Amino acid sequence: MTTFADLGVDQDIVEALSARGIQDAFPIQEQTIPLGLPGQDIIGQAKTGTGKTFGFGIPVVQRLGLDPEPGVKALIVVPTRELAVQVFEDMDMLTSNRSTSVVAIYGGKAYEGQIDQLKAGAQIVVGTPGRLIDLAGQRLLDLSNATEVVLDEADKMLDLGFLPDIEKIFQKLPAVRHTQLFSATMPGPIIALARRFMTDPIHIRATDPDEGLTQANIRHLVYRAHSLDKDEVIARILQARGREKTVIFTRTKRAAQKLVDELGDRGFNAAAVHGDMSQEARERSMAAFKAGKRDVLIATDVAARGIDVDDVSHVINHTIPDDDKTYLHRAGRTGRAGRTGVAVTFVDWEDLHKWALINRALEFGQPEPTETYSSSPHLYTDLDIPEGTKGRIATAPKTTPVRTAPPSAADAAEEGASTGGTRRRRRRRTGSERVGSTFEEESAASGSESGSAPASADEPAEGAGTHDGQGKEHHDGKPAAARRRRRRRPTGGSAPAGS
Repeated sequence: MTTFADLGVDQDIVEALSARGIQDAFPIQEQTIPLGLPGQDIIGQAKTGTGKTFGFGIPVVQRLGLDPEPGVKALIVVPTRELAVQVFEDMDMLTSNRSTSVVAIYGGKAYEGQIDQLKAGAQIVVGTPGRLIDLAGQRLLDLSNATEVVLDEADKMLDLGFLPDIEKIFQKLPAVRHTQLFSATMPGPIIALARRFMTDPIHIRATDPDEGLTQANIRHLVYRAHSLDKDEVIARILQARGREKTVIFTRTKRAAQKLVDELGDRGFNAAAVHGDMSQEARERSMAAFKAGKRDVLIATDVAARGIDVDDVSHVINHTIPDDDKTYLHRAGRTGRAGRTGVAVTFVDWEDLHKWALINRALEFGQPEPTETYSSSPHLYTDLDIPEGTKGRIATAPKTTPVRTAPPSAADAAEEGASTGGTRRRRRRRTGSERVGSTFEEESAASGSESGSAPASADEPAEGAGTHDGQGKEHHDGKPAAARRRRRRRPTGGSAPAGS
């Protein structure tokens, strides 16, 4: 293995890499760094996850010097916000032993903080095309002295329609500059772009001739699954032996959020990244996933280029991607930095034609996906899932009875019938009755006030309900009191109606 010191990298950068446990260079880095350091324009092509960021980042940092003057001297253009954050972190690490300052410029964040960093004299700018053009149009970003220019993931910029924006950015750059273009795939329009804006570039393709179009350290499994059974299958895959962090890709934002809610209900620790989330929420999800607080990340293709996490063991395509390039970038989230990984793809019945195109383009040799259900035996053997695994690791929380205050005497008397006691009839209180008193208590109190002796054992107690349906007795055994009706006294017509 070739070390970075062997490639002519400055000692302070070598120490910064060693502090992160990075000592040996990958093939793309071995080929591009010696050419990039003296200022050769480069077109670098390598599979995702093979170290392209350091392949262009180390020459940029070293060419700027130990103490560059304030102002933008290097520009790195990336297609997505997530990739901007990832490249910014790598460049910030490379410059940790230097006075060079790095700033990330991308949408979804407030302008003020980014503008303040530019005014403070940041020398390296990592940004997305839209925000770069916006700040340059406001004359807040001066690119006239940016002699180091990098286009990262250029094919994704083509897919997103950013090529016109790239041309606008190049018009603001100096004519004499060092330009590097890196990508996993190299379509024709990207080659044409390179010929227009680069000077005698050297095309470096760091691949192993015996490896094929996909990475040899990634095992690809393709299943034809029913849409109603996918969640159950995924939940069982997430319990496979040796599974570490997992990325699940969906086609739509709605499907991503629905799957997050479903897996959360099943007891899994999942987070989401999709276009309906705010930039702050997306960054929080990515940070939690990288830190290990969440071990499942569900994302749309917006985040496919910005997930640079070494310990992703599984990638699951909830829905099949539209083409082979998207498939490569999705699957490339696992098996990074020389590790092994597993890529599982679900193909719906109506998407078999898409799989036929991907299978032909990537030379998988599997024209018919295996029909698979959550109970299929081969699912357990293919992914090393323990026997008897179900798709739920946590049950729904049990409802606990709500504690209330003890019942009052009136409530207890009223509910006596249901507990075997004598039901007490409730009546309205008068001003002299206390709150919560029962009919029997009030009768006893009135009897003691009048001096009457309590009833004997063979006589029914007052209020015991002796009414036999005959006569005019009230329910307390006494004759009902005659009601007196008040009449209005006729006056000379001046008395009010309510007197």
